[in-house]
Amino acid sequence: MSKRLVEKIKRKLYYAGYKNIVVKFENGAIVLNGELSSYEDIVKCGKLAVSKKSRGVVNRIRLIGYTPKPMRVPSFTDEKYEGKTPDVLIIGGGIIGCAIARELSKYKLDIILAEKESDIAMGQSSRNDGEIHPGIDLKLSSQKLKYNRLGNQMYDELSKELGFEFERRGQIVLYTSKKQSLVYPFIKLKAILGKIPLKNLSPEEVKEVSPNTGYQFGGFSCPSAGLICPYQTTIAFAESAAMNGVEIALNCAVTEIVNDGQSIKAVKTTRGAIMPKIVINAAGVFSDTVAEWAGDRFFTIHPRKGVELILDKKANQEYKLTDTVLGIIPKRGSNTKGGGILPTVSTNMILGPNAKEVIEKEDDKTTRADVEEIWQKQISVLPDLKRSDIITYFAGTRAPSYEEDFIVEHSKKIRNFIQAAAIQSPGLTAAPAIAKEIANLTIKAMYQNEKIKVLPNENFNPYRKPIPKISEMSSEERDKYIKQNPDYGEIVCRCEEISKGEIIDALRRPIVVPHIDAIKRRVRPGMGRCQGGFC
Repeated sequence: MSKRLVEKIKRKLYYAGYKNIVVKFENGAIVLNGELSSYEDIVKCGKLAVSKKSRGVVNRIRLIGYTPKPMRVPSFTDEKYEGKTPDVLIIGGGIIGCAIARELSKYKLDIILAEKESDIAMGQSSRNDGEIHPGIDLKLSSQKLKYNRLGNQMYDELSKELGFEFERRGQIVLYTSKKQSLVYPFIKLKAILGKIPLKNLSPEEVKEVSPNTGYQFGGFSCPSAGLICPYQTTIAFAESAAMNGVEIALNCAVTEIVNDGQSIKAVKTTRGAIMPKIVINAAGVFSDTVAEWAGDRFFTIHPRKGVELILDKKANQEYKLTDTVLGIIPKRGSNTKGGGILPTVSTNMILGPNAKEVIEKEDDKTTRADVEEIWQKQISVLPDLKRSDIITYFAGTRAPSYEEDFIVEHSKKIRNFIQAAAIQSPGLTAAPAIAKEIANLTIKAMYQNEKIKVLPNENFNPYRKPIPKISEMSSEERDKYIKQNPDYGEIVCRCEEISKGEIIDALRRPIVVPHIDAIKRRVRPGMGRCQGGFC
């Protein structure tokens, strides 16, 4: 079968104009080798090689004249973790890794989470719009839909336990023409099969919910959609994990994995070599690199960048543009859910994202063209938007495989290697469900490999107390806090009304990261209209 599959892929590439690409079948995957002068063509070859009869596509085609940038690593090294022998090593401190760490802390396990950056949630977990997706755009047979549906349902309880903001605002997808409304029966059928709540909206119903929209042809609503702050939610998972015994190793980049073809023997990092019983790959855009080092790579991450615009709080407070997520049906074959206009739990509004294939895995640059593309698209959805309300913008790089689906599995080749890889959108929504699955796989692997029956952690505390938000309190509540601690009465950030007391609280948390960006992610000083100009 592998020979027939290789020949089939060769023919597809040949007829598409790629005559010199070498195709092989290794480790259950299609492997591509060769050279091309266009990165767009390299990505196209990877997509053409996708087959349900292979585990994935390993795209090793080189771009002529291009030298990849090395992975960013900490500026220092030490031996802090040299010789450590934890039960579990989690590689990656985004929302997937942190949710896994918190889930595993429910058991009596020695766990280290290794993150190469100086804080958790420094990659795509903080560089997104924070939507908890309903999943209506996902393929019915996909891992994405499976974990998205389960994860979506978990956020109500998790927000109560972990003390992060979660608002189930719903989402409205607008028809951009009368013809588009004809597809609703098919969308409804998909919603029924996917167990996704859905309601058709007439033009009058759309106008009642959002009177300022630029499209008045009706649409449909997904009431299960919600909003969180992505980085504060990731921090909440990480702090809960740390409170329950997980060691969070920051500035700890994995640089090599020693394996004998059957199991991992050691994981070398910038802070010493670690010898874990189980290794979990939650490395985001570098998950294919980690899989290669571990000895079981069968997929390729081709980075996809999305840019988003943040609007001043007054844009929604004064003009009451929308209280729900607004979007349009994406073009067929698009790599994005279409982007949209989102209110946030911080009461700003976010526009975007777009979706661009990029060659660098850590490309977080924004361009004028990106900003203009997003603005022109979203101004058609809400014509009352004002360009002067844009206060900043950001970019995030996602981690899709060519199969465009999550990889959540115990390695078929390396007995102590578990993967939560190729997690792109809706990874934020799916994270808690993926974490449960990975925890189950880990417990099974501990017994299969080590004959260790993992017991529950009877001291597990599911609750985390958040930092108080002085600006959201009543006068009576605020006075009470200030009497207990006068620092809560000293305002440092006027735009966001953040007090000195809240900033000090951020430096006394279970995970202490004493730099300005980390404080901003925890309590928001410098995130208002002036962007730190008057703090």
